Amino acid sequence: MNTATTVLVDSSNITQLLRDNDITPTQQRVEIAQLILARHQHFSADELLNQLGHCNVSKATVYNTLGLFVEKGLVRPVIIDPNKVFYDSNIHEHHHFYNVDTGILTDIPCDKLALDYFPPLPEGTQAEGVDIIIRIRNRV
Repeated sequence: MNTATTVLVDSSNITQLLRDNDITPTQQRVEIAQLILARHQHFSADELLNQLGHCNVSKATVYNTLGLFVEKGLVRPVIIDPNKVFYDSNIHEHHHFYNVDTGILTDIPCDKLALDYFPPLPEGTQAEGVDIIIRIRNRV
């Protein structure tokens, strides 16, 4: 059973949420989930690692856990460029503004952005989703 649509949970439900998504709730995974699933937010793996500074969680554990959470649908990756990946705890369909000056990622609700044309898909494929990132810059 995948309960990824109920991502925002209080800390008392984190262990059950992980179990419901076939994730063994280790202490590190629970600590990471408590930080990232309590509210909709964007964060990089390094930012998460800094927030976990007081815990004994390695960089490899953070990356592996984020990969697992992506695989299970608890967070989604937002790839700004090959060297910059954010993770988003809002897994509902939406798009983003990315401020190249500040590095801040901001949600755009789907109803605020319309696509007038969707190209025909290659034969034998189906659309899985559309992720639009509008890069913005501060005015000088």
